[in-house]
Amino acid sequence: MCRNTCPCAKVSTITDTDFDKKKREKQTHFMRPMVPSRKSAAADSSGVSATSYSRQWVRDWALLVKFRLSLMVLFSALISFGIVGGSQAAWSAWLLLAMGGFLVTGAANALNQVLEREYDVLMKRTANRPVAAGRMSVSQAVLLAGLMAVGGLSALAFFNPLTGFLGTLSLVTYAFLYTPLKRYSSLSVLVGAIPGALPVVIGAVAWEGSWSHTASMLFILQFLWQFPHFWAVAWVADEDYRRAGFYLLPTREGRKTPMVGLLSFGFCLLLFLNAVLGYGAGLISLWAMLALCLINGYFAGKCWALYRTCTEQAARRQMFVSFLHLPFSLLVVLADVMLSGGSL
Repeated sequence: MCRNTCPCAKVSTITDTDFDKKKREKQTHFMRPMVPSRKSAAADSSGVSATSYSRQWVRDWALLVKFRLSLMVLFSALISFGIVGGSQAAWSAWLLLAMGGFLVTGAANALNQVLEREYDVLMKRTANRPVAAGRMSVSQAVLLAGLMAVGGLSALAFFNPLTGFLGTLSLVTYAFLYTPLKRYSSLSVLVGAIPGALPVVIGAVAWEGSWSHTASMLFILQFLWQFPHFWAVAWVADEDYRRAGFYLLPTREGRKTPMVGLLSFGFCLLLFLNAVLGYGAGLISLWAMLALCLINGYFAGKCWALYRTCTEQAARRQMFVSFLHLPFSLLVVLADVMLSGGSL
């Protein structure tokens, strides 16, 4: 009886009830999922969007300048710079040439994509280019090309006026002669081979200040190499090129015939002659000439295989060997200079 009417019992009951209630509220509070505010969610979303946009812009810029191709062109210019300058060239000169050469090449490639945007859409290998795909406007691409051209040509002109002129010549002939000519004649390969071979001259002239015998040998090497290289690429990508209306194979109506392999083989023979003449003129040593002849012989064998079989597999082999032929040939000449302890 006392237990039901005692005031202390009521206080204890109420206290226990309040304690349980507060304990449940505390547990519920910690178990409740954290829901970010609209403001913080929007900020996170904005950050992710900005990061994604930046990454996409960098990828599109790399596609616009044809990053890997530009590096290959830059490699040629730097190797020729080393061939004529040897170990005497300062690192600042190397960096300036690298910047100028890359920017001019990137500007030429960007203008190429602007002019070919309607045809790039038709080819699988180029449909994802930023201008063709619509991710970059024509005005944006032209602005980037202009900025790169100004910066690159200014860097090249810093060496001497002839270097700046050759950079300008390379840019103009590639973008405004070779690019439109591809839709009308296979002679476009001949025209395109000129700006394609100028990087080695630019590298040599940047050091020497004039077009020397060494620059001529290197120019002929890279000029002749481009014909079997581009014809192999054109054979492999023939379906794409036909869809866009490009004519690159050196045959009637751009057909795949044994003549492509035979002409490629003929240009390899001219590469042999260039190596022999380089040795005769005292530009390279006997071992360098033999090494170049060995490299040319392997390349010629792949071209002869295309002539004999007329298969895509043979064309692919010729194309892949061509990717190795040029850098190996230039490195042979550079090694010859380094071993002789001087410059050509």
